[in-house]
Amino acid sequence: MAIVLGCSLGLRAQNVPPPKGLVIEQIIARVNDDIITSNQYQDALNSLRQEIKQDCTGCTAAKLDSEYKDQQKDVLRDLIDQSLMVQRAKDEGINVDIDVVKQLDKIRQQYKLDSMDALQRAVEASGLNWDDYKDSIKNRLLTQKLIQRDVGGTIQIDHKEIEQYYQAHKSSFDRPETVVVREIFLSTKGKTPEQSAEIKKKIEGIRQRIENGDDFGQLAKLYSEGSTAQDGGELGSYTRGQMPKGMEDAVFTLQHNQMTPVLTVTGGFELIQVEQHYQAGVQPLDAVANEIENDIYIKKIGPALRDFLNHLREESYIVVKTGYVDSAAVAESPIEEVAPGSSDEKKGKKKKGEG
Repeated sequence: MAIVLGCSLGLRAQNVPPPKGLVIEQIIARVNDDIITSNQYQDALNSLRQEIKQDCTGCTAAKLDSEYKDQQKDVLRDLIDQSLMVQRAKDEGINVDIDVVKQLDKIRQQYKLDSMDALQRAVEASGLNWDDYKDSIKNRLLTQKLIQRDVGGTIQIDHKEIEQYYQAHKSSFDRPETVVVREIFLSTKGKTPEQSAEIKKKIEGIRQRIENGDDFGQLAKLYSEGSTAQDGGELGSYTRGQMPKGMEDAVFTLQHNQMTPVLTVTGGFELIQVEQHYQAGVQPLDAVANEIENDIYIKKIGPALRDFLNHLREESYIVVKTGYVDSAAVAESPIEEVAPGSSDEKKGKKKKGEG
């Protein structure tokens, strides 16, 4: 279920009533009218540990522990950053309500749940609160739209910059023959020969629609039954020798946006489209220009985002409890530390806007 819902699950304690007088949650930071609690902080630490395990499969316990210690210092910073961006997105009138519904429905379809109620039951069975789960998706979408508009929109990359990057990194574009492909897969598992024949007719019809101008990626999202469906069928890059022989023979004869015939594969029928076909050798600039632009953008977006967040901090009121560290604190912003036992340390969550 943890993988199904894309969350770090099974890490929360059971809902056993706490002993009388026990502080359930402590406020460890205030970000303008918002608060960050000790429970939120601990959940973020737990999620970080899970992410490191997933990203570093096969790593020793010592390596995992080292990675965790290296990254945990920024956990509170990231929580404060998100709070600042969510607040700014709301102040700017960014609305993602429709996007939240679409994202939830995408998750529902991805894991073959028959209704939104079924998704809610699955979330709650995992130990998560349904409203908190929806809020986490909403906050992520708000920050993504804010970054895209207020940060990404300020990054300018001209052709001269792309050309200079190409000349400086030309050796990295010396590559073996490579294809970038995507798929539409229809399953015949458990089907009769007659049913399989109908499925083949269906995918042949899909192929004809693409030939007539319909978008391959959109049809993959609608009809493909493969694990890549929600990503528009994206399979990634392959060099010779990485595909089954019959498929390779079909694919490596194709050029940009060309498709294979319907292929009979284990468990069903498959249609593959070549998005890019790179010949062996140093790739020409026009073949890798989009890749270079993306690389430059990624290099620029990090510092630009940090500058943007520093600006938000400078005009915000941030209070951090003693014993916790905001690793991106800006000296000019009114950041304070709150001693344990002070009036800012409360039981439970305080409503936004309260004293």
